[in-house]
Amino acid sequence: MIRILHTADVHLDSPLKSLALRDEGLQSTVHTATRTAFTRLVDFALAEDVSALLIAGDLFDGAERSAKTAAFLTGQLDRLKQAGIPVFYIKGNHDAENPLTGEVSLPENVHVFDGRGGRQQLGETDVWIHGVSFSGRQAPDSLLPKFGSPEPDAVNIAMLHTSLAGSQGHDTYAPCSVAELSAMGFDYWALGHVHKRQVHATAPWIVMPGIPQGRDIGEAGPKSATLLTIEDKTISISEVPTSAAEFLELTVDIGSLETDDEIRGHIRRHLQEMAEGLSAGAGLVRLTVAGQTGRKWQVLRDQDSWAEIIAELARGTERLWIEKVKFYLTGKAEGADSKSAVGELEQLMAEIRDEPAIVAEMRELLETVASEIPTTRRARLLPSEEAAEQLMRSLSDAGAEGILAAMKGASE
Repeated sequence: MIRILHTADVHLDSPLKSLALRDEGLQSTVHTATRTAFTRLVDFALAEDVSALLIAGDLFDGAERSAKTAAFLTGQLDRLKQAGIPVFYIKGNHDAENPLTGEVSLPENVHVFDGRGGRQQLGETDVWIHGVSFSGRQAPDSLLPKFGSPEPDAVNIAMLHTSLAGSQGHDTYAPCSVAELSAMGFDYWALGHVHKRQVHATAPWIVMPGIPQGRDIGEAGPKSATLLTIEDKTISISEVPTSAAEFLELTVDIGSLETDDEIRGHIRRHLQEMAEGLSAGAGLVRLTVAGQTGRKWQVLRDQDSWAEIIAELARGTERLWIEKVKFYLTGKAEGADSKSAVGELEQLMAEIRDEPAIVAEMRELLETVASEIPTTRRARLLPSEEAAEQLMRSLSDAGAEGILAAMKGASE
């Protein structure tokens, strides 16, 4: 039996992004999260005596030079060397722009495939590893022509950093289709680049292991590497947990609750259950308070206080921190009461928000604020005119709801 560990997109020293990181206790936990995830990979490889580690691109995160990163990486790879475990590595788009990949002398157990492609036999086994690295930061064309033919009467594993036919949130690199990969004759495609784990096919295996450590709420959920088990030239796979910190989403319905004590207790129980089921050392939670309740306006009026209460409840689990609190509440009797002063104000604000002059003023104000944001962040926040319109609408709705909460919450 031969076992091989497949990972990609480690992005060493990539910062985790979350408002929760303002918490000093959490900062110390997640500052080195990507290193911890890689260490967990190495720990698993040593404990389970795997035959090889495959790194399918983007081991590094960018072009910043870091002696500490180099020392950490060589130390971990040397642990594998001491155990006689080879490492097969292809460069992805982030690696190609990183000076470390060209300057660090990696241990001799690490084989780095170059941009011309090649293949290596795994010891004296009948397993062959094929790989092609990025030659530069961009790879607009398919890299499949650079692969040689599979070795006859052997298990052939091919390593490729690719966006396949395209994936939302990822640049298009080394494009190819699942059908093209299937037709190449390899037994297992060890892919990288897309951060979400996906098994695209099983005959042959075409596997994107996903990022081993999520970096923001857009990469929520437990992360893992993929373990290949080869017996009688038949491959099976399983997941190996790797996350040091996990981004999570939780919705708590408070619709049936009537008092603050009940709400606090309900949220506490949900957070405790989440903490008990956490595989990582820490969890960063985006929590949504939802439900149809007669206390909508009081809760919205005091939402800043509730956010602090919820953050403290999370800290009480000793494993969770709050990334953000959102409120999606509806009242028991929805709609404006035209007979009350507050109801008249609600109707008036709804009408004003759609007036062309107000819309134009909001658009001008949004453009002024956006101009102060760095270009790359502005592009993510406002990728299109439609996105700008949606942001304006959500901001105006939130402002109106805040005013109503202050008035209704005081009167109900």
